[in-house]
Amino acid sequence: MPMSKKLAAEFIGTFWLVLGGCGSAVLAAAFPELGIGFAGVALAFGLTVLTMAYAIGHISGCHLNPAVTLGLWAGGRHPVGEVVPYIVVQVLGAIAGAFMLYMIASGKPGFELGGFASNGYGEHSPGGYSLASGFLTEVVMTLMFVLIILGATDKRAPAGFAPIAIGLALTLIHLISIPVTNTSVNPARSTGPALIVGGWALAQLWLFWVGPIFGALIAGYVYRWLGSSK
Repeated sequence: MPMSKKLAAEFIGTFWLVLGGCGSAVLAAAFPELGIGFAGVALAFGLTVLTMAYAIGHISGCHLNPAVTLGLWAGGRHPVGEVVPYIVVQVLGAIAGAFMLYMIASGKPGFELGGFASNGYGEHSPGGYSLASGFLTEVVMTLMFVLIILGATDKRAPAGFAPIAIGLALTLIHLISIPVTNTSVNPARSTGPALIVGGWALAQLWLFWVGPIFGALIAGYVYRWLGSSK
């Protein structure tokens, strides 16, 4: 597959992840009468990955996430020469998704930006969780997410079911960690909304790069050992 098509697929997929996942939080969860709540947002994020995995998985692998790309590289499943280009287009896709969401959301009379689905800790954590709790959550949740991706896409795993396992895993991760950090496990997903919000969101963005990447690298090396037949 030509590199240009892989990168285009990653851009489109990450755009959809942010527009669909963060959009559910900004446009729907803000209205209690719609009834989606945290569970609905969690499901929306899972559905974005599940749908894109079937749509573009055969083109780019459907990473949609710099941490996933680095985790797959650490697990010996992604070439080092494609790591940086993948991460660049994932971040650009997330930014485009966030700006599209802003353009839609700001069309409502009386629109207020608020947190705009940004990730945070301390006073910006939905449940008031500390920096330490946020960091631990992001590391562990990303570690488990990447382990599931590596296992579900292993050539020895049942064919055709990986997108379902991965989408459900991301849903479960959100159900656990939305109260702690508003759930990142994806540096690109965190960067798009943070650029819209600015201020505190940009100041706290470092955690949502460092934590997920650290967890993903651990997962890659662990699965390289765990999945080995030796």
